Amino acid sequence: MDSSSGIAKSLTGIEGFDDLTLGGVPSGRPTLVCGSAGCGKTLFATTFLVHGARDYDEPGVFVTFEEQPADIAANVASLGFDVGGLIDRDLLAMEHIAIDPSEVAEIGDFDLEGIFLRLELAIDAIGAKRVVLDTIESLFSAFTNQAVLRAEIRRLFDWLKNKGMTTVITAERGDGTLTRQGLEEYVSDCVILLDHRVHNQISTRRMRIVKYRGTAHGTNEYPFLIDQDGFSVLPVSSLGLDHRVFDERVPSGVADLDDMIVGGGFHRGSSILVSGVAGSGKSSLSASFVHAAAVRGERAIYFSFEEAPGQIVRNMASIGLDFAPYVDRGLIRFVSARPTFYSLEMHLAIMLREVQKFDPQLVVLDPISAFMESGDRLEVQSMLLRMVDFLKTSGISSMFTHLMHSQEGAIVTDAGLSSLMDGWILMLNREANGEFNRELYLLKARGTAHSNQVREFVMSSSGIRLLPPYLGETGALTGSARRFEEAKTRRAEVARLAEVERSKAMIETRRRKAQAQIEALQAELDADEKELARVSKAETDYLRQAATDAYEMDVSRSGGNRSRLK
Repeated sequence: MDSSSGIAKSLTGIEGFDDLTLGGVPSGRPTLVCGSAGCGKTLFATTFLVHGARDYDEPGVFVTFEEQPADIAANVASLGFDVGGLIDRDLLAMEHIAIDPSEVAEIGDFDLEGIFLRLELAIDAIGAKRVVLDTIESLFSAFTNQAVLRAEIRRLFDWLKNKGMTTVITAERGDGTLTRQGLEEYVSDCVILLDHRVHNQISTRRMRIVKYRGTAHGTNEYPFLIDQDGFSVLPVSSLGLDHRVFDERVPSGVADLDDMIVGGGFHRGSSILVSGVAGSGKSSLSASFVHAAAVRGERAIYFSFEEAPGQIVRNMASIGLDFAPYVDRGLIRFVSARPTFYSLEMHLAIMLREVQKFDPQLVVLDPISAFMESGDRLEVQSMLLRMVDFLKTSGISSMFTHLMHSQEGAIVTDAGLSSLMDGWILMLNREANGEFNRELYLLKARGTAHSNQVREFVMSSSGIRLLPPYLGETGALTGSARRFEEAKTRRAEVARLAEVERSKAMIETRRRKAQAQIEALQAELDADEKELARVSKAETDYLRQAATDAYEMDVSRSGGNRSRLK
C-alpha cells in the first residue's frame, strides 16, 4: 500500500517502526503509547522527538510529569542523542510539570488551562511541530473526579489536534484496559501497545499497533529491542514469498561436495539444512562454507549457540581452516549467545539486526535445534521460518545445522524445517567393525541434479574430503574395513600382476627357444640350398667340360679338320 494515498504521516526515526506503519505516526494527530513499567514508552517518545528535531526539521517540546529533564537527557546520551545541544539550538524544549498529590487539595471542578498556557508558550518559542507528554497518569494522580478527568483528557487531545501538533502521549496500562483512565485509547488516532513479558524466566519486549485510523498497518505482535543502538522494531512477521532467485553457483569450500552437484555448488541465496547426530561434522562443514566465502572476499556471519568464537577459531584450525586473518579483515563475524539468554523473538530480532548491520553474503545458524528448549515446536518453527524468509528475500545464502537425536527410522527434524530448505545435507555416523565412521548424503538440492551416493566424510589437517563409495562383497565399506578391503585388493592385484609377469617370462623363453630352433633349421636349410647350388653348378661345369673335351677329342681324331666334324 502506498502511504501517499492515506493520511499524512511523520517519521519517527525508529528502525523498523516506520516501515511497519508505512511512514510513521499520524501527522498533526495524537498517538498513544501505552504499556507497563519498563517496557520502553519514554524511550520511544524521546526517539520520536529527537529524530524529528535533528533529522526532519521538526522542533519538539517534551513535557515530563515524572522525571527531571536532566535525568532524561542523561538517560538517552548513551544512544548518541545530544538533548542539550538541541535545546541550545532551539530545536527542543523540555518542560517539567510536577504535581504532588500531597500538596494538592481537590475543591470543586478544575481544568488544564495553566498547562495549556505553558505548553503553548513552549510550542511558540521554538516553532514546535512535535509534542511528547510523559506520562499522562501523573497529571491526574491527585484527582478523583472521573467525569472531570475524562472531559479534560478529551479536551487536551482536541487542543493538541487543533494546534496541528504531532503528539506522542505515554500512559501506564490499566487493569483490563489499555490505560488507567480507559479513555485515551478511544480519543487517540493511533494506539501502540508495548509489552514486557517474562516466560520461563526469559524476558521479551513486544509491540502491537492496536489501532491506526485512516491507514493500513501491521496487526501482529512484533519484537523490539532496547540496547546501545536505541529503540528498534523488526516487522519480520509481514515477510512473504517474494524471494530473490539466482543462477550463480556458490562453492562450498569442499570440492568433493561441489562435484556431487551438477553445475558445481548450490545456487546463491539457497537455504541449506545440515542435520546429523553429535560429532558427525555439521559445524565443520558449515565452517568450510564460511571460510570459502571469506576466501572469495565475501562477508559471512556465524551465529553460534553452543561455542564461543575463540573456540570455533581454534577448533577449525585443526582441519586447515584459518579464520583469524578474515576475522581481522572484517569478512567473518561471530555472534555467540546461549539460546536461553533471550526469548525466541529476541533472538530473532537480534539476528536480523546483526545481518542488516553486517550485510553478509552468507549466514550460518549453528545449531537451530538448541532453540527447542526455549519454546514449543510451533514457536520455534515460526521464528526460524521468518529468519529463512528474511535471508532469502535479501538474497543471502544460509546454512542451518540441526542436531538429530537418532539416525534410525524416519529422517525428520525437530523444528520441521526440511520442507523450507533448498538443500538438505544428511550427516551420518556408522558403527562397523568396532569403530564409527562419518558419512554424508545429499538428500535434497532444489533446481539441480545431484549425486545419490553416500560418501565417506573424512576430516584431516588438510581439510575435508568426501571419498567415493567403496563396494565390497558385503556392501559399502568405510573406515578400517574399507582400508582393509582396499589393501586386500591391492595385494591381490600385486599377485595377479606378478603371475602375469611370470607367464610373460615363460612365454618369452619358449618363444626365444622356438626362434632359436627356427634359426637353426633355417641355417641348415640355407646350407642345403648352398650345397644343392654347388652340386648343380659342379654338374653343369662337369657337363660343359665333358662336352668340350669330347669336341676336342673329335677334332684331334679328324686330323685337325674341323669342317669334317660339322
